[in-house]
Amino acid sequence: MLLYWLPNFIPQQHYAELSPENTESQKKRDKPLTYEMANPPHYIAHRKTWNSWNTSNLKDGIRRSETALEDEFIRRFMNGTWHGLVCSEIIIKRQFNHIRVAAIIRRAVSPTKMYFLLGYSEELMANWLQCPVTLELQTVDSFKDVVFKYI
Repeated sequence: MLLYWLPNFIPQQHYAELSPENTESQKKRDKPLTYEMANPPHYIAHRKTWNSWNTSNLKDGIRRSETALEDEFIRRFMNGTWHGLVCSEIIIKRQFNHIRVAAIIRRAVSPTKMYFLLGYSEELMANWLQCPVTLELQTVDSFKDVVFKYI
């Protein structure tokens, strides 16, 4: 008595068509991402780190808005001064009264111009921000050296 309705419950097998649209390898992967860009924000403190290191964001921290404004100024100044040379995110680290700015720069200009831009940037930011500023720059040959993956 149970046998006549049992075949109705046997799952049917469906096979997807094999076409170029269904294959994973046919996707156009031409947008380069650095390591910072490849990890979504919820991976901060797990796979990647903060772009600004300071203690003013703690509870009852002083100068919260000024620190955020200064960080945005530093990023815009660096991107404008080192126009087209910055290959990665600009990392800002604050320790006591000292600001350290880290970035990866392309080797597209002569070493003398790079040393001039380094001193120029440090001096102007130190005068504007009223504290010592140090640039920690790494150089690479091209932007492709910084690419982590393509999407």
